[in-house]
Amino acid sequence: MAPEFKAWPKTPRLFRDMAVTEKIDGTNAAVIIEPRPVSSARTYGDTFPVMPGCIEVDGQGWFVGAQSRKRVIRPGDDNFGFAAWVQTHAATLVARLGAGYHYGEWWGHGIQRGYGLPRGERRFSLFNVNRYADLDLSDGIGLGVVPVLMRHTFSTERVADVLDDLRRLGSVAAPGFDNPEGVIVFHSAAGCVFKALLEGDDRPKGEGA
Repeated sequence: MAPEFKAWPKTPRLFRDMAVTEKIDGTNAAVIIEPRPVSSARTYGDTFPVMPGCIEVDGQGWFVGAQSRKRVIRPGDDNFGFAAWVQTHAATLVARLGAGYHYGEWWGHGIQRGYGLPRGERRFSLFNVNRYADLDLSDGIGLGVVPVLMRHTFSTERVADVLDDLRRLGSVAAPGFDNPEGVIVFHSAAGCVFKALLEGDDRPKGEGA
């Protein structure tokens, strides 16, 4: 039997566009939005384990759920209140985000660095800045996008410059907070994401990354 042919994958060019965004020190999360029959929205017959049922928005049924980095979550079995926030704002999230898995950082008071936000104030910042470039944020529910710090042809020197600015000027996500974590670099040609930290970047992940 002849072996299966497996070609070497195409190699992306290094000096292509990159987007550098602020790395926010919170907890990884995602909003799950899936279409459902209107009947399930009206009867709460959906059995998916995150929410008690579906909702109806403009005549369409939707399942709206939440997950942390490692598991599906729900109110009562939550991750810093993220699932409860998703449940509270489910209709708005459907209208703003549409169907899909929407990944981001849940951050604010009581989560990691806290960023000096008032008691009880938390936010959800989406990762994919291109996908959510035109996102409507007029509702003021704490939904946003991670700040873009630079767009440029890939250059480690440029990334170092952004890190220096972040160190000097503080967080862009939370102006006035002077202890930001670092940056995320998205390389467009490779479709890869990398991180660089202001502190402990030379240490293995389990030792402070």
